[in-house]
Amino acid sequence: MVAKISIGSSLYGALAYNGEKINEARGRILGSNKVVIPPDGHARIAQMVEDFKSFMPKMGRTKKPVLHISLNPHPEDRLTDQDFEILAREYLDKLGFGDQPFVIYKHEDIDRHHIHIVTVNVNEQGKRLNQAFLFRCSKAITNELEQKYNLHKAQREKVSPDTPIKKLDPSGDIKRQVQNTVKLVSMRYKFQTLGEYNAILSLYNIRCEPTDGRVNGREYHGLVYFAMNDNGDTVSTPFKASRLGKFASRAAVEGHFERSKESVEIRPTKRIVASVMAQSSGQDDFITRLKDNGIDLVLRCNEDGRIYGATFVDHNTHTVLNGSRLGKEFSANAFERWFNGDGEKPILSASVTPNTDTTQTAGDTSAPPQPNPSTGQSQANSHNYKNDYEQPTLPGLDLFQVGPGFNPEEEAFYRAMQRRKKRRRGPQL
Repeated sequence: MVAKISIGSSLYGALAYNGEKINEARGRILGSNKVVIPPDGHARIAQMVEDFKSFMPKMGRTKKPVLHISLNPHPEDRLTDQDFEILAREYLDKLGFGDQPFVIYKHEDIDRHHIHIVTVNVNEQGKRLNQAFLFRCSKAITNELEQKYNLHKAQREKVSPDTPIKKLDPSGDIKRQVQNTVKLVSMRYKFQTLGEYNAILSLYNIRCEPTDGRVNGREYHGLVYFAMNDNGDTVSTPFKASRLGKFASRAAVEGHFERSKESVEIRPTKRIVASVMAQSSGQDDFITRLKDNGIDLVLRCNEDGRIYGATFVDHNTHTVLNGSRLGKEFSANAFERWFNGDGEKPILSASVTPNTDTTQTAGDTSAPPQPNPSTGQSQANSHNYKNDYEQPTLPGLDLFQVGPGFNPEEEAFYRAMQRRKKRRRGPQL
């Protein structure tokens, strides 16, 4: 069981957040202390605020008197409403808040049901309760409750560069999953725009959007992250970047853009995509062949189904590239014409040489020349030579051949000038 404690100043905000879920039939109130709950179970937020304030002094020095706690059992722990209430009351008693006014909510907006508790950390005299080692005590209490009621133990997964990235599971700890995925993507992949960033995040059911505005006369520029299901529907409240960590902030992501521009290598990805395109017959075949070669194609379509964006996620080189970076033949317009238009496959330019061996890894750029099926000779030897200097020679005889840029008179003049410089400098001591 995982316990999360948030300490804030807005009592109304905490009650309104939970009350809205109750009134939208996405949860229910399980119990309370010193706060009146209507018989119909609906949350009357204004009345609940007054009940809290009746046990609190009107004047106090505590700037953040509100505690918002969530208790999250393991998804495999099947608990009844009564079990949830017993856990919540025992947790508060052991934490030292059993006599405080509080309300216990059960949230059912996701498959993993969990409870929220709203309480205050000041007593009737206005003195703040002892909060020394609050989070450490909370962890010890959850461990004790897990053992007492035979619940699954909460184990925090350690994140390392080798940790596999998994698609978001709505029944698990959503915030932790979003946090780990964003951190691993930033550690592992190179991307240069917010669109490329969203392309790699979308593979794991996460979306990122910028937020800009002004608060108290000061401008702010941030990022907000959304957890989604396979249909693209949001499954939880958005997470501000500050809740995930500095690595998820707008400044950190934009800094990653700049660093990626210096290290991105396009040619390995372009070669594989061109080779797969030459062998593919349509959209499904193209996407399947790319995936077999370690590349995901993320297509963005409008409501009419028109493709307006195409991004390649190369898991071989850990690079995310918009199709237009590879060339116009890999752009969204080219794929729109191929997949939804006249069916004409994009024509590869002369600078793109598809490698017919698509099993070659993206990092191997030294592919041997392929034999020409009609002549049996390699492509390197199938050219028409324009002059004698370009013709291949027999082994050993090229020692006596003069290169195409050799001029005997210029070479003699250069050597004479070198001898004059030596005479001016004199002997070296």
